[in-house]
Amino acid sequence: MKHLNSVILEGNCVRDPQVTITSHGKTLCTFSIANSRYYKSNENFVEDVSFIDVQTWDKWAEIVSEKCKKGRGVRIVGRLKQLRWHDSSNKTRSKIIVLAEHIDFKPETHKPEQGAQNASFYTPKSEMPPMQSETNYDADFDDDLPEEELVF
Repeated sequence: MKHLNSVILEGNCVRDPQVTITSHGKTLCTFSIANSRYYKSNENFVEDVSFIDVQTWDKWAEIVSEKCKKGRGVRIVGRLKQLRWHDSSNKTRSKIIVLAEHIDFKPETHKPEQGAQNASFYTPKSEMPPMQSETNYDADFDDDLPEEELVF
C-alpha cells in the first residue's frame, strides 16, 4: 500500500533564501516561511505562528532564489521529508522539512488600479518547471555528504 505524503502551505518568506550547489552539481535552495493560524480564546483573537523550513531543487531553486525575498507571500505544494545526520558528538539528529515541488508567488507590488486588494498567487506557466516529484532527490541525501553541505 502506498502512503500519502502531500502538503499545501501558504505563508510569507521569513528571510531571503540560501542557494548552494551540492557536490553532485545540483542546485539547492533553502528558505523558511511563517504560517499563521488565528483562533478565538475567550473574547480575544490569538495568532499562532509556525515557522516551516522548505527546500527546493534545480529549476525551482533558481526561481525561488530570484523571486522569494523576505516578506513575500508564497503557496507551496510539496511533501514532508525527514533529514537525518550525525552531529559532531556522533549523535543521530533529524529534522522534518517541506520539499517543495511547486511554488506560486503572491505579487510583490500592488497598484490600486489593478485591484490589489484581491491579488492572488500566480506563477506564469512559462516559468513553471515540471513537478519535482518525477525526480528522485533522495539520492542527494546520501550519508557520504559532508556535514557542511547540509543546510539547517
